[in-house]
Amino acid sequence: MSNLNHADYITQETVTGVVPMLNRDRQYNFWDLFLSTSGFAIATWCYTQGAVIAEMLSFRQMLINIFCFNILWILIECIPVFFGVRYGIDLWVWLRSVLGIKGVAIFATVISLANFGWYVVNAELFGSSMINLFGYFGVELSGAFWKPAFGVACVIIGTLIALGGPTVIKWTSRILVSALLVVGVIVVILCVTAVPLTDIIAVKPNAEGGKLTNFMVSAEANVAFAFSWSTQAIVMPRLCRTERKGYWGTTLAYGIVAPFFVAAGGIMALAMFVKTGVYESDPTVMLATLGGPVFALLSLLMVAFANIGTQGFGSYVNCMIVKSGLPKISYRVLVLIAMVYVSLLTMTGWVTANFQAFISLAAFIQGPIIGMTVVDYLIVKKRKLSLKSVYYMKGHDAYKFTNGFNLVGLGCLVISFVVSILFVYNPLTGAIKSGVFLILTGSGTTAVLGGLLYWIASLTPLRKYMLRDRDDLEII
Repeated sequence: MSNLNHADYITQETVTGVVPMLNRDRQYNFWDLFLSTSGFAIATWCYTQGAVIAEMLSFRQMLINIFCFNILWILIECIPVFFGVRYGIDLWVWLRSVLGIKGVAIFATVISLANFGWYVVNAELFGSSMINLFGYFGVELSGAFWKPAFGVACVIIGTLIALGGPTVIKWTSRILVSALLVVGVIVVILCVTAVPLTDIIAVKPNAEGGKLTNFMVSAEANVAFAFSWSTQAIVMPRLCRTERKGYWGTTLAYGIVAPFFVAAGGIMALAMFVKTGVYESDPTVMLATLGGPVFALLSLLMVAFANIGTQGFGSYVNCMIVKSGLPKISYRVLVLIAMVYVSLLTMTGWVTANFQAFISLAAFIQGPIIGMTVVDYLIVKKRKLSLKSVYYMKGHDAYKFTNGFNLVGLGCLVISFVVSILFVYNPLTGAIKSGVFLILTGSGTTAVLGGLLYWIASLTPLRKYMLRDRDDLEII
């Protein structure tokens, strides 16, 4: 570690946008990053995601859809991890050069507000799990009151973890995630032993529509799921010691571990359908039905610990994202504001009721940012950034652009978002408006279009506007 005392160390680690992480202060190796990120990725929203897809596809189609689309997009969207580790910064610091200083302040806040919806799903599942736990011990609780009450408790405990910073997250993850990965394997084994695998494979899809349409609608859900990590994925890697370990520690967690748990949720949903005739997305109900009281208790403990840990990790990461755009606001203040915001959403139940529309709409904002970031890093800026300008040093204002907004980057984002909704796929209604959807999906279209527009702009006289920093570079 460095000569910083504990309090100062937490402050430096959690306050993004103040200084880049120096090599001597980076405490994460591959396993630290992989386990911490996996702990974030394997929350019980994976089971909700898997259950939704299980209704639309056959067993084989489901596995292909989940793993192929997640792995493909995760490998692409995590390319910027290399600059995160190299410069010791997160994605949103780099995006000051793509969206402008004020543009980042706005979109970092908007996307974080959307990201927090995932933690609402977690909190609500935690609430239902706790009610089930008390029920197994003969204590009947009113769901109308206790579900949101337990959900808010999950948010509060997660907030305490977030306030402890990455050191607390790291040691929590080393113990918790290792255990949860073992539980995940047990879950899959339980499903294929409680119900014959041949019966699970024989289940026919329940959704209407053609086979290709159903496959690509499921693909949209998986691409959106992959994109949901994007703006959060390139925050923790800056704590890692090498670029290679940072990249693989991130991609393996989001591209393999998270899809594995989505697949586990889908397999459980199919097993439940074989046994009861009903698809189910709550892992506690599924494991109780398939495995009996012992596994029910195991699942409840899994949900409790996984969701609390994810609340802490998610609050930490998303408050760091906001901090990148609004560096003068105290990290602790942001964490407490996030606690109130997520708690209020948990009490309404709106996010869970509109789960698929929610994740796709959020992905439509994140998609163009993914495309532009990859193109900017690899092609336009050729992996070189002005740290002087990105940290507002006096006399270095390349990234202020037009009153703090990069009009090219913002234009590409808005055009990609609007065109995709109007002419390709509307996530609010589920309406497919173009055959492009059957190739790229709606979320994938936003990423490809955002990157393409940004690259085309760099071939025009706008290139000079986009590369105002070329005389102000540090060679790394």
